[in-house]
Amino acid sequence: MNKGPNARLADLFDLTGWSKGELARLVNRQAAAMGHAHLSTDTSRVRRWIERGETPRDPVPRALAALFTERLGRVVAIEDLGMGRSGPPGRRPSVAGLPWNSDQTAAVLTEFTGMDLMLNRRGLVGASAALAAGSALSSSLYEWIQTDPTTASPQAGSMGLTQVDAVADRYEAAPVGSAEVEELERSVEVFRAWDAARGGGLQRKAVVGQLNEVGGMLAYQDHPAHLQRRLWGVAANLAVLAGWMSHDVGLEPTAQKYFVIAAHAAREGGDRPRAGEALSRAARQMVHLGRPDDALDLMKVARAGSEEETLPRTRAMLHTIEAWAQASKGQGQAVRRTLGEAEELFVSDRGDGPPPSWMQMFDEADLHGMQALAFRTLADTDASAALVAEHHAKRALELREDGRQRSKLFDHLSLASACFIADDPEQADLYARLALEAIWENSSHRTWHRLREMYRLTGRYAGDAKIEVLREEIQLALPKAPKAPPPGRVASPRGLKV
Repeated sequence: MNKGPNARLADLFDLTGWSKGELARLVNRQAAAMGHAHLSTDTSRVRRWIERGETPRDPVPRALAALFTERLGRVVAIEDLGMGRSGPPGRRPSVAGLPWNSDQTAAVLTEFTGMDLMLNRRGLVGASAALAAGSALSSSLYEWIQTDPTTASPQAGSMGLTQVDAVADRYEAAPVGSAEVEELERSVEVFRAWDAARGGGLQRKAVVGQLNEVGGMLAYQDHPAHLQRRLWGVAANLAVLAGWMSHDVGLEPTAQKYFVIAAHAAREGGDRPRAGEALSRAARQMVHLGRPDDALDLMKVARAGSEEETLPRTRAMLHTIEAWAQASKGQGQAVRRTLGEAEELFVSDRGDGPPPSWMQMFDEADLHGMQALAFRTLADTDASAALVAEHHAKRALELREDGRQRSKLFDHLSLASACFIADDPEQADLYARLALEAIWENSSHRTWHRLREMYRLTGRYAGDAKIEVLREEIQLALPKAPKAPPPGRVASPRGLKV
């Protein structure tokens, strides 16, 4: 049946510089490496895939994904080739086939992490793809996040592992017990603590590898329901970490895909508040990239699925992200109202039980840190907000616990920037130097981006001898940092290009 041209595959094919004959030969070679030695693809078949939209049978889509991933230096999943796994009848079209069915999530997780690991092994980077617009994601996921999975989560592996070994690695599905799951849960805490201390650059590969292993475990279909739910929880937590670490080092489309994977995994595990928190990370990413409208779209989805189930402290955290997006738009009244609500929610949390593990990092210090960031951002359009930002940043620093070096670094940068805006260069210089002392010990590229924002503010004091020395020191540091992230390019309606 002629479905018409496969535009996604055609676009990617054009980027490779291959001929159709070359691609056919490469597919045969890749399939042989994956254990399918008798596959025989030719030029005419490649032409039908591109020009007529024919979808080849397994293992060809996996072979194509691996080939395009290696060639383009970024993760290219099967869905990105226009060969996505089909959803249930009657589902409306969405970004790259989102949302996924219950029986797809483990397969997508395993495939994507396998591709990401392959890029790591071969020294490639994955930052050249396009981000999906927040509105496109929100329209795809808004109704989905409010419902329960339609099939039991143990079915998540029903596609079979031979369908997700996109880099020719094979994982024999086997049962795990409660002791193994406890070890995995403890590993999440270790990775989370490392990320908070040093940034995501040094441990990202380890987190992705652990997540890939968990995807293999989820393919085993006969775990007791309570263990399967815990495995989905581990997958959600690791995917959020993988996304946050990817965002921390500038791999923005890769980060976005991990946040979406995390939301799916959390929902499969019956934890819709966790799914909302995962999407709130994608919203924070959008604000960082200068796309506050997209962030606000995503925050609607983050809140939609679990308002009644979400603890007050979690809701307070969501409010702070929304306020940061509003501050980026210069909406002063909205910022103050939203942050006021965040404070009320935070203090209303009675602490009847421990917060979920994924919320333990959001404490009173983080509440003040996010308020400082929102008011410092607002100060770009309303200078009176700078003094409020100073207050919250100082309070955050007083409350910060050991092991939160990256957060302290952000607090110092917020405080120094607020002091510059408030015309207090002497205090600004002090806090800027504290930030400079610590920035070399952190692998977070986001800290370099904030340092550049602060450097911009020093321009008005260019005649001050003390500030001139500071500017020179910042300039010496900045060449070792990556360029500030440009506003993300919006993906075409054809899909989420991650």
